Amino acid sequence: MEAILYICHGSRVKKACEQAISFIKKCMAQSPVTIQEFCFLELASPTIEEAYEKCVQRGADKIIVLPVLLLTAVHAKEEIPNELERIRKRFPHVEMVYGRPIGVHHHMIDILIERLHETGEDLSEDSMVLLIGRGSSDPDVVRDLTQIAQLLKRKAGLSRVDTCYLTAAKPSLEEALFAANKCSYKKIFIIPYLLFTGILMNTIQKTIKNGFADGEKEYILCHYLGYHPLIGNILQERYAEISGGIDRVSHYA
Repeated sequence: MEAILYICHGSRVKKACEQAISFIKKCMAQSPVTIQEFCFLELASPTIEEAYEKCVQRGADKIIVLPVLLLTAVHAKEEIPNELERIRKRFPHVEMVYGRPIGVHHHMIDILIERLHETGEDLSEDSMVLLIGRGSSDPDVVRDLTQIAQLLKRKAGLSRVDTCYLTAAKPSLEEALFAANKCSYKKIFIIPYLLFTGILMNTIQKTIKNGFADGEKEYILCHYLGYHPLIGNILQERYAEISGGIDRVSHYA
C-alpha cells in the first residue's frame, strides 16, 4: 500500500508549526491516498523517523516523500535524503521515492502578485519590489530566487525586482534596503519569501522600522507567502511526478 510523507521545515514558534499542520491536513483531505503522515525536519515533532515508522506501521510498502520546502538547498539535497537513507535501512522491504521541493513554479509567481495586490497600493512606474529569502550557503537558493524575481518582473510588468537574504547569502536585507533607499523608486514593496510567520518576520519588521521607515520613500511590507492553496496544487504535481517512479533517493531538485 502506498503512503505519502510530507516533510515540513519546523519552527520554534508554535503558531508556525500549527499553520504547517493545518495546511498539510488540507492537502491530505484532497488526496485519495489512504496512508498520509506529516513530520518536521527540525525544531518540532513528529520527526521524520517517527512519521516514516508510522507509515510502515499503518501498512505502507511504498512511501512517497514530499519536502514542503520553498527552494532547492542543503535541506532538500542532503539533510533530508541522508536522513531518509538512514531510516530506509531499518525498513528494507519498503520502497521509498523522494520528490522535489516546491522550487520555481508559475503558481509561486501568482501568489506573489496576489500578495502585492492585497496591499491595496497601486503598482506604478515609481514602484519596485524586494523579495526576501531565508538564505543559504547553497548557490542554488540564489539561482532559484533570482529566477522567481525575473518571472515576477515579467508577469507583473514591474520595472525592478531585487532579491536579498536574511542569512548566509548576499545581498543582506540591510544592503538591499540601502540600495533601494538610494534608487529613484518611491514605493518599495517588500515580500518575505517565507512559508510561515515567526522570528524571521519579526526581524524583517524591526529592520524596516528601525532604519528605513522615516525617510521619503514608502516601504510597504506585504504578507509572507503562507500555506496558499496553490502550493497544495504544486505538491499534487510533485506527487504525480513520482508516484509511478522507481525506488530512489534523489539528491537534487
